[in-house]
Amino acid sequence: MQKLSFNEHWTCNQIPVTLPHDAQIGEKRSRDASDGGHGYFPGGVYTYEKIFTIPEAFRGKVLLLEFEGVYRNAVVSLNGREIARHAYGYTGFFAELAELNESGENRLTVTADNSELPNSRWYTGSGIWRPVWLWICEPDGLRPRSVKLSTISLNPAAVRVESPVPVTAELSGQRGEGTDFTVTIPDAKLWSAEHPNLYEVKIRTAGGDAYEIPFGIRKLEWSNKGFFVNGEDTLLRGGCVHHDNGVLGAATYAESEERRVRILKENGFNAIRSSHNPASTALIEACDRLGMYVMDETFDMWYNRKTKFDYGRDFADNWESDVTAMAERDYNHPSVVLWSIGNEVAEPAEQKGVEAGGRMIDLLHALDPSRPVTCGVNLMILGRAAKGQGIYRDGEQKTAGTRQAEEKGEPKNASLAFNIMASLIGTGMNKGGNSKKVDALSSPFCGALDMVGYNYGSGRYPLDGRVHPDRVIFGSETFPQDIYKNWQAVKKYLYLVGDFMWTAWDYLGEAGLGAWSYTGGMPFNRPYPWLLAGAGVIDITGTPDASCKYAAVVWGLEKNPVIGVKPVNHPGVRPSKSVWRGTNAILSWSWNGCEGNRAEVEVYSDQPAVELFLNGKSCGKKKMKECRAVFKLKYAPGTLEAVSYDASGHETGRRALKSADKDLRIGVHPEKAAAKPGEIVYVPVNIEDRAGIVESNADRRLTVTVENGELLGFGSANPCTEERYTDGAFTTYYGRALAVVRTGQSGKLTVTAADGKQAGRAEIDVKA
Repeated sequence: MQKLSFNEHWTCNQIPVTLPHDAQIGEKRSRDASDGGHGYFPGGVYTYEKIFTIPEAFRGKVLLLEFEGVYRNAVVSLNGREIARHAYGYTGFFAELAELNESGENRLTVTADNSELPNSRWYTGSGIWRPVWLWICEPDGLRPRSVKLSTISLNPAAVRVESPVPVTAELSGQRGEGTDFTVTIPDAKLWSAEHPNLYEVKIRTAGGDAYEIPFGIRKLEWSNKGFFVNGEDTLLRGGCVHHDNGVLGAATYAESEERRVRILKENGFNAIRSSHNPASTALIEACDRLGMYVMDETFDMWYNRKTKFDYGRDFADNWESDVTAMAERDYNHPSVVLWSIGNEVAEPAEQKGVEAGGRMIDLLHALDPSRPVTCGVNLMILGRAAKGQGIYRDGEQKTAGTRQAEEKGEPKNASLAFNIMASLIGTGMNKGGNSKKVDALSSPFCGALDMVGYNYGSGRYPLDGRVHPDRVIFGSETFPQDIYKNWQAVKKYLYLVGDFMWTAWDYLGEAGLGAWSYTGGMPFNRPYPWLLAGAGVIDITGTPDASCKYAAVVWGLEKNPVIGVKPVNHPGVRPSKSVWRGTNAILSWSWNGCEGNRAEVEVYSDQPAVELFLNGKSCGKKKMKECRAVFKLKYAPGTLEAVSYDASGHETGRRALKSADKDLRIGVHPEKAAAKPGEIVYVPVNIEDRAGIVESNADRRLTVTVENGELLGFGSANPCTEERYTDGAFTTYYGRALAVVRTGQSGKLTVTAADGKQAGRAEIDVKA
């Protein structure tokens, strides 16, 4: 069995493209194109075509095309004959290439229909935005995903191999054969997020069919005493992550997913929640390699729609095949430790919904008894739904807030009612599920789950130990600013096994959900040209903000204090804030032209006290409250330094931020000095001084050009802009921007960024 790339030489609406490809990211945004959920992008129908011939060596084989993801309503045709269709954009599917023209050309056509909007609460992208693979299989041999591997014991380590046909499996020099057998591995190196040891399991049939499966030996256990990986008590330091890749739109590249996982891990996360759909194969594989636990999630909706044209129309006919597709694809991946059957669905407020959830739970238990099944449960939403006060049901149940917004001509957003309510209630939403009535209502569903994820339900944490002593819970979606209180609870209650903040990484759509704005307006559902949610503690370029580092302090991963500075370049202006962001502080003390402006500085440390110094002069010493202290001073360029002290007054650590000098330049910094032809490389582009200090208040519009390569996207983390990631020109945001390039042929690839007065450039060695 062979797996070959099928991503080259396509056209999309007759324009040449290489897959993966997001057709929507290049469309022109406008206030009338869609709502803020979709980021004001229009939808469309996109027709992909590929002309190909079949090598003589493939004749007589079974040829399968694997589509990892097509958004949405995909129809696949071969030489004018339909061979597959698939509604959901986030699960993969296979199409058999039968009745081929073996002696000439074949025409493959894929139509993706994303014309009916809104069909999601966030930016989805359009088209074949995940890779396509050609599998060459023996007629009586193996098929993709047909061999299942599972760890059945650790001492000694034993791996069960299940196959539909007799096979021989070799793992670390040990062998076994049959259709259901065990291979024992002495002195095995176990897989965990801290030690992501992987083995290559070699699978062969008597007929010579063969392939290799990367596999990590690890065992999961859970109870009201905790969540255990290989017998070790494990706390999930989690973050919710959407599927898009920022300036690339929804196109999924292996290099992009690996980079995201690496940056998340560098910033202290050990777990990802794929919100709210199955993650890409590339992300799962990166989590296997780098060590990251994954909560793999199915749907944002069940049979009730949250937006007018969403998957709720397709759920009844497709949920079983889509749940199965997720479980079968990810069964052999050690990083996947949780199956989630949904996010904030209101259906379990009625018996029909409890039964629907039960069917999904039973299916996942049958497909994979080794992993716990969970759901992102919002108890407040369930309580309101039981009273007929549905929040998400688009076009059916409208709150006074949604009607008022529509009467004012504001853009329609399926999340609007929930966001209005959340903004009014604030973090008080965490207590929305504390009542006995809501508990009784939710218990039939929650009791069927192996572990219960609470979305904004931290009020339940101390209660569940008494009311539901056998229940295992975690925060499946929480406010980043609550991380101190939440983590103290995680450490206190054995049955509370982790926290997933909203969000770890910023994303397209749900415009302005988490943004702080200095231009006024509602702190949610912001009007065009708002584009990004602004909710991520890491922005779309991969740059962490101060709240990201705050979490690392709370988790005990930062030995030195961390300094965050709220923007000082808006004197006298009070920002509109979001309940999803507790601060807009960033890691910068470089604000050109802001001398004398009021500055608010946040210092984070797990030590009892910190002292702040500006250019060597003390700005005061303060006791820490929840690992945080706030200093107010006037901005002056130079060095801002924080020093932490223990209870005896001894220094335990220090960290400084410095201002850039006035001799600024354009810095171009490829994250790889060398790459292979066709590889994706990320290239940060900054406004900085000669020492590399980024200036936060001297933004410029830059144009990026590439020689011996292709510019796939260029942009900044500005959440409100009319600039386009596909144009090659964009304005930096707080001094930073990001280019993503695909390398060309062997030789030198050059990336140049210029503003008409200055230019910066860098080279990448391209070697086959």
